[in-house]
Amino acid sequence: MDTTLVDLAPAVGGAGLTTPAPAPRTATMQVRNLHKQFGDFKVLQGLDIEFVDDAITTVLGPSGTGKSVLLKHLVGLLEPDQGEVLVFGQDIWKATEAERYELRKRFGVLFQDGALFGSMNIYDNVAFPLRKHTDMREDEIADLVMTRLQEVGLERSAHKLPTEVSGGMRKRAGFARGLIMNPDIVLFDEPDSGLDPVRTSLLCDLIQQMHAEHGGTYLLVTHNISAARSCSDYVGMIWQGKLVHYGDAEEAFASDDPFVRQFLAGESAGPLGMD
Repeated sequence: MDTTLVDLAPAVGGAGLTTPAPAPRTATMQVRNLHKQFGDFKVLQGLDIEFVDDAITTVLGPSGTGKSVLLKHLVGLLEPDQGEVLVFGQDIWKATEAERYELRKRFGVLFQDGALFGSMNIYDNVAFPLRKHTDMREDEIADLVMTRLQEVGLERSAHKLPTEVSGGMRKRAGFARGLIMNPDIVLFDEPDSGLDPVRTSLLCDLIQQMHAEHGGTYLLVTHNISAARSCSDYVGMIWQGKLVHYGDAEEAFASDDPFVRQFLAGESAGPLGMD
């Protein structure tokens, strides 16, 4: 991995966290009594959570507690054993396959490793969704792709292959591709995975900057407590397949709940053990 401090993004200052009360805000996505089991392993056990529109929500929790499984339900890649997944008020598993396909176009997703095509340069990776899902002309695609690459500081690397750039740059390229269709919802699956603390901080700055410019519902799944503290408007915590806390970020980090306090402090003493 490249060791320069400009690896992730130009230094951009976040505008600060906003902490409006959840009640008046609109829920873009809702999960109701969600159950999912793989063999004998019960991952989600009656999960209920709503994601506020035009806000950044971070979902935290121990490994294996179902955070990534939740993401796959939200984009319609996994069907619930029981419960409902609503996106813009529509139960996606009561929709037709064609309707689910159209809903997925309103999502952008940033995977842990960027999930770039190794045989394509950065430009073509970012252009791929436009070429696949739209009838835009190449000159229109070029304008939009270069705008997104400039926003994430990669305009000079458009011609490079993913193997020719650092891990942080691949994250930024994945972010640019996730934004290319102007999505209403952007999902981040462990976006800080493999990044050092400085690059994680820079990535959080970039996420806040892009959200301030483009709006929408951003959902981050992470184990990184500092990322959750700096990025989030709201924080949800999952344990043993259920939601154990949800509220604005300041409330979460000031919580007296034993599980929330133990997890956020990284302490060994408390209800969360090794099993």
